[in-house]
Amino acid sequence: MSQDLYELLGVSRDADADAIKKAYRRLARQLHPDVNPDPATQDRFKEVSQAYEVLSDPQKRAAYDRGGDPFGGAGFGGGAGQGFSFTDIMDAFFGGGAAGGQAGGQGRGPRPRQRRGQDALIRLDVELAEAAFGVTRELKVDTAVVCETCEGHGAAPGSSPQTCTTCRGAGEVAHVQRSFLGEIRTLRPCAACRGFGSVIPDPCRTCSGEGRVRSRRTLTVKIPAGVDNGTRVQLTEQGEVGPGGGPAGDLYVEIRVADHEFFVRDGNDLHCEVTLPMTAAALGASIRLPLLEADLVGEGKETDLETEVPLEVKAGTQSGTEQVLRGRGVPGLRGGARGDLVVTVAVETPQKLDSRQEALLRELAELRGEEQASDGSLQVHRKSVFGRWRDRFAH
Repeated sequence: MSQDLYELLGVSRDADADAIKKAYRRLARQLHPDVNPDPATQDRFKEVSQAYEVLSDPQKRAAYDRGGDPFGGAGFGGGAGQGFSFTDIMDAFFGGGAAGGQAGGQGRGPRPRQRRGQDALIRLDVELAEAAFGVTRELKVDTAVVCETCEGHGAAPGSSPQTCTTCRGAGEVAHVQRSFLGEIRTLRPCAACRGFGSVIPDPCRTCSGEGRVRSRRTLTVKIPAGVDNGTRVQLTEQGEVGPGGGPAGDLYVEIRVADHEFFVRDGNDLHCEVTLPMTAAALGASIRLPLLEADLVGEGKETDLETEVPLEVKAGTQSGTEQVLRGRGVPGLRGGARGDLVVTVAVETPQKLDSRQEALLRELAELRGEEQASDGSLQVHRKSVFGRWRDRFAH
């Protein structure tokens, strides 16, 4: 190689190791055979790689600066045990870095045995009143917990993990193969210790070396007021304990609200239907309307909450009329405003009449000009039905 190595990389002679590495990465992205397979470009890539191998090694660089042969006559990739690291090529494409800025790169080291556990999910069925006003429940959950025998270490009592003799605690082993680039060295997880850097010669018999076992336990969970179908309550670090006795994940309690026999929930509003006799709708009435709070009293829970309110039905109320009771719905989650209670009035028409009742209704119909002819047709002596509807909309 006759060209100056510094010129090949495009750096000055006083460039530091970081500048040399950045220059190599930039050129490698342009010249690597996987990007540009042209033969001339491949030769150029070999020269750039050879220049980087010399200038990134302090001893070889010093020998080159003194005018000596940095390869010792052995050519590219030669020398006693010297090889080109595949890590540097990967650095050029993925931005990785060797520890301490040294050529050849360093492995990631052993992976820890102790890792965070997974999150867990459990579903809880509650009544509408419990979802609205909150409830405290005890739950039985099956999750992984720390093994009490080995306290999460995985080794039998009296023993401990030993350094892996294959990787000498590194958790990785080097695999070397020759290519047109020279010796390419890659690091792979050690198969003997599975990348941990240590082995457990005498595993705990309770957990088989996992550091955790499955167990059923009881938790107390407080469901806040205002939850709805699908709401998830998070219990921090109450999920699965991780391998090696690692920290537990979180437990999520998903709420499922049962249907109510009287109320229907719509967001924070409650809807219900009150059926009134025809006479009550015509004459007006006052009724006592139960509230959702009544369910709490019905379950034997002590409460000073109001359980019913008066509902005034005006005379002449039509079927389908709605009345809104402000602030009688479901409390908002996390202290939000309480919703409303929407009451729909349904007027019930009697289906069976005795002779006296029928006579009275016929008399009423006659007085109102709504009596029927012998053939069953309606005789209207006052404003027609359509006329009354027209008058209603006119106002």
